[in-house]
Amino acid sequence: MAFHHVRFPLDVALGARGGPERRTDVVTLAGGGEERNSRWRHSRRRYNAGYGIKSRADMAAVLAFFEERRGRLHGFLWRDGLDHSSGGPVPTALDQEIGTGDGVRTAFQLIKRYGAVFDPYLRPIRKPVAGSVLVAVGGVEAGGWTLDETTGLVSFAVPPMAGASVTAGFLFDVPVRFDTDRLDIELSSFDGAEVPSIPLVEILL
Repeated sequence: MAFHHVRFPLDVALGARGGPERRTDVVTLAGGGEERNSRWRHSRRRYNAGYGIKSRADMAAVLAFFEERRGRLHGFLWRDGLDHSSGGPVPTALDQEIGTGDGVRTAFQLIKRYGAVFDPYLRPIRKPVAGSVLVAVGGVEAGGWTLDETTGLVSFAVPPMAGASVTAGFLFDVPVRFDTDRLDIELSSFDGAEVPSIPLVEILL
């Protein structure tokens, strides 16, 4: 089992369907009220890449990708067409607050914030896109840091000073694997191919 830092064919991914999944237990009480409990700290994304197959060439590319990953065995990168940036289409170094300096701490995990002040969800970003990450300290774009592209960890050579806001902007992919060991392919026409389902599931690292 390994993780391959290669992205699923982008043309197919942009036609896929999917999004985040939560796991919540809901118990209905005798009086009709409810008790609810979230079993997962983080959401887990699921996608169906079958909707993105438009031609025989698309199917050939996916088939080769599936075989190289050995079905469900190896993970890979997936581009979520709706949610792959820290902010707008072009990231800025002020998009997301990833921590506050204390004069000692040197490592900060990339995160993306969802929601406002009520109960925002902070999603760890483990697979940033190489070359897309910008970092600022105290509102000023900073140097002197390195990025682990396999974990999304930003490390400073000199700790940010106490009270300084550390922010970042980035593009990112989702770590996923195939959620099937079988492709059921139908050649619908001379230059067409259809796959009823190509399920993918996020790997929570």
